[in-house]
Amino acid sequence: MGGTFGLMAVDWEQRVDFDRLRRDRLARARRELESSDLGALVLFDANNIRYTTSTAIGTWGNDKYVRWALLPRGGEPLLWDFGSAARHHQLFCPWLGERSRAGITNFRGAIPPEVGRAQDVAAKIRAELASRGLAGEPVGIDVVEPPVLFALQDAGLQVVDGQQVMQRARMRKTPDEIVLLDTACMMVDAAYDELYRAMRPGMRENECVALVAKTLYELGSEHVEGVNAISGERSNPHPHVYSDRALRQGDPAFFDVLHAYNGYRTCYYRTFAVSSASPALVDAYRRCRDHLDDAISRVRPGATTAEIAAAFPRAADFGFATEEEAFALQLGHGVGLSIWEKPVVSRLIPPEHAEVIEEGMVFALETYWPATAGRPRGSRSSSSSRARAVR
Repeated sequence: MGGTFGLMAVDWEQRVDFDRLRRDRLARARRELESSDLGALVLFDANNIRYTTSTAIGTWGNDKYVRWALLPRGGEPLLWDFGSAARHHQLFCPWLGERSRAGITNFRGAIPPEVGRAQDVAAKIRAELASRGLAGEPVGIDVVEPPVLFALQDAGLQVVDGQQVMQRARMRKTPDEIVLLDTACMMVDAAYDELYRAMRPGMRENECVALVAKTLYELGSEHVEGVNAISGERSNPHPHVYSDRALRQGDPAFFDVLHAYNGYRTCYYRTFAVSSASPALVDAYRRCRDHLDDAISRVRPGATTAEIAAAFPRAADFGFATEEEAFALQLGHGVGLSIWEKPVVSRLIPPEHAEVIEEGMVFALETYWPATAGRPRGSRSSSSSRARAVR
């Protein structure tokens, strides 16, 4: 299953099966947990919570760490959520039901520590683990605020890194996830077409951002996380943020659109020339595309991330002393419920630590190349790549 379909559910065509999506994601998380030495996972990352419990309360909560989920070995996931959201899940999320409870952490430190919210979180988690005979087993955590971490340790729990377990679970996408990712990219295609038709000298970068965001939200985007708009002299070095600069004739203008459809993200670059393109800009774009096309051609099951990264130029080739300084200019990274997932493709990662490409992985490949004449400018391009079975 792949491609894109209508955005509504219908009875006359098989589209995204959300019940299957929920079952498949939870099954993958359980499988990775069972193959680890952990007794349970405690999840504060909103994307991991969504993956295991299929709940969301709006992107405003993604960086608050006020809600958490517990996935015990051999058991069903439990969720402690923000205020009345817990009641909502009980009523409208039958796959979770009474396993949705009210809970709150220390509100990113805003609630005084003396109130004991961190200790309450730890007590709730420890009680559930003890009732299942898991209190003595290692507990994997994805991200956590220090007071909560200390409270879990004070409660006698052995807290270890759980990020890799969830990264492995999410690394290969299910058929329904791939449809959602394709649909998210379709929306960006439409936004870029609108932008191309509107872009002209005098239009400001922030106006470009507004047009893209408007188009995405009208198409049904859940969240426009960011639109980087970079033009003219601002394109080298890449600042990773838009401004109010007005476009000029002959400028390169490249964009990165990060948005979510049903939680599934894009990281989608495109470079345009405003009205006309100089030979130097054409050459930079050609070099950029050559590197990108070479990288794409290496994507296949069984290849390694190091083999793909070898298609990217070295940092010294375009003016940086180290690969760390040039990181994110020549990059591949998984996309799913979050922008950065496994696998990561970069010359910064030694070949001995490369990961093997598997069918079902979806990732973005991004390249950059600076122009060599005229004002300092650059070109940026990306593509979503998917590892398929070898035919």
